[in-house]
Amino acid sequence: MILFPAIDLKDGQCVRLVKGDMDQATVYNPDPAAQARAFEDQGFEWLHVVDLNGAFEGQSVNGAAVEAILKATKNPVQLGGGIRTLAHIEAWLDKGLARVILGTIAVRDPDLVIEACKLFPGKVAVGIDAKGGKVAVEGWAEASELGVVELARKFEGAGVAAIIYTDIDRDGILTGINWESTIDLANAVSIPVIASGGLASIADIVRMTSADAAKLEGAISGRALYDGRIDPEEALAVLRGDTPRQGVLD
Repeated sequence: MILFPAIDLKDGQCVRLVKGDMDQATVYNPDPAAQARAFEDQGFEWLHVVDLNGAFEGQSVNGAAVEAILKATKNPVQLGGGIRTLAHIEAWLDKGLARVILGTIAVRDPDLVIEACKLFPGKVAVGIDAKGGKVAVEGWAEASELGVVELARKFEGAGVAAIIYTDIDRDGILTGINWESTIDLANAVSIPVIASGGLASIADIVRMTSADAAKLEGAISGRALYDGRIDPEEALAVLRGDTPRQGVLD
């Protein structure tokens, strides 16, 4: 079970948004590369990065910051935001990304995702961001009519490395992950699922160790780590099974 610390990039800085609203951005570190090193030093073994500007503009905007992150950490990095073509995918993988996350293009052109999985096996993840149970695109600015499970099932057997499932209504507000919907999705497909949006406390970390969450690859944490609501050492110890499990948030 992996805990993925998140670096969300806006205008070259490490920020957190509230429910995906670019006007509600809190800057946590003006140096994303330094933040990546800090997460590695704390014992994390993966890094989740999102180019927020890129998600809205449909192309890489914070490329320099991402490249600095790749140079600063030995940890594998997954990146989403503005990656819309096979050329984008290949260029980023060539720079050393462990995997790319395809969101908007997974809705607009699922065949491209399937082709990318064939060309870059094990390197392509799909980001499914949902608001009110429906998939959102273009940096969460637009809603589609697609249901979460409906979209996920389009990629069964395609070789997608993981699905990152975000409940937009919970993102950045520390109300706890939507475990019910996340686990329902994990049970509906064979693709590994990563939970995202709202991870709030050590109780969510404990919840990750429950039997019904065993199918998940892990969860992403942002604001709770930056605000100190989750102690990295304690969280990683819980996931390793080094500490007694305590109360669980449903």
